[in-house]
Amino acid sequence: FVANGHADAHAAFAQWAAQQTDWLDDYTLFMALETACSGAPWWLWPTPLCTRNAAALTAARSTHADEIGFWSFVQWCFDTQSHALKRYANDRGVAIMGDLPIFIAHHSADCWSRPDLYMLDDAHQPTSVAGCPPDAMALTGQRWGNPLYRWDRMADDEYAWWVARVQRAFTHADILRIDHFRGFAGCWEVPASCPTAREGRWAAGPGKALFDAIESALGKLPIVAEDLGTITPDVTALRDHFGFPGMRIVQEAFGGHEGGHEAAAGTHSFLPHNHVRDCLAYSSTHDSDTAQGWWATASDSTRASASEYLQCTGAAVHWALIRAASQSVACMALFPLQDVLGLDGTHRMNLPGTAQGNWCWRFDWPMLRPDAAARLLRISKASGRAPSG
Repeated sequence: FVANGHADAHAAFAQWAAQQTDWLDDYTLFMALETACSGAPWWLWPTPLCTRNAAALTAARSTHADEIGFWSFVQWCFDTQSHALKRYANDRGVAIMGDLPIFIAHHSADCWSRPDLYMLDDAHQPTSVAGCPPDAMALTGQRWGNPLYRWDRMADDEYAWWVARVQRAFTHADILRIDHFRGFAGCWEVPASCPTAREGRWAAGPGKALFDAIESALGKLPIVAEDLGTITPDVTALRDHFGFPGMRIVQEAFGGHEGGHEAAAGTHSFLPHNHVRDCLAYSSTHDSDTAQGWWATASDSTRASASEYLQCTGAAVHWALIRAASQSVACMALFPLQDVLGLDGTHRMNLPGTAQGNWCWRFDWPMLRPDAAARLLRISKASGRAPSG
């Protein structure tokens, strides 16, 4: 690109880079230094670079100018392609839904550039990390390991880091799902020295103040709250105060448990007859098995409950889940492509808590059968989720 790129492209690249300096300068330097340090995490870099000595950073920007330019080019390519895709979709009446994780990685440009915003010790190591408490599904809880925010320091500058993060996310998406929404009301704080999440405790989040700051800066936004797991009244109150719809996963309504506790027959909030308007109804999600994979491994009691409620057999369970989600009062119904195509568990997207084989699945064009498209359209029309014409 440097040698052969068209002058107009060079000008567009330069203009874009000038508009992104608030995050791009730190990110590209971080990536260049990671390369120069053979992939070592930032807290093991030479002390002047680890601690962001101004003279050392200035020298590094000169020494690694070509590598910095490369990473700028990579991000420009991403932005250019992502925005083109979004325009293409929007021009055809299709919205893009994005996903924003609540936490960031310890080894990241965000943490290196503003370590004061995270619970780190003098050696730049987390004192506490993120996770979720033990329940019937995970007896020792889940220890995710992400550094936790210093919400008091973020509040001092009116949550500017979060405002900038959300603003940029909305350049790539029309709707944004915020992962682990309950962490804004209270998160499970695990001492970094503990190997499991069993020893954690609930710690207060920023609550309304964070989203007040975001709305004050950016206006009312189409945000979806991922409110799965252990949901307490303060989480519900925070979600409802801002009018954020939550999530209901129909596939998970038949196992007899909700929030780690036994659910009486017919009471599970994920059952379509218990849905509310301010929610999104899913047949399953990227973290679930496919509908067919779920059915193949479900217990006899789960299958019996689902079969009675959905009035289906295993061969058609994917369509039954899609129809049930579509016919709920939820403001939106969503289905993984694997469910629309009736694919088995070998096509699963993600296995939470594992390090291998995630996010690798891709469809092939021959999979997209006309009969599946036609049936999805019929269900969408019958449930009022598609135009009748």
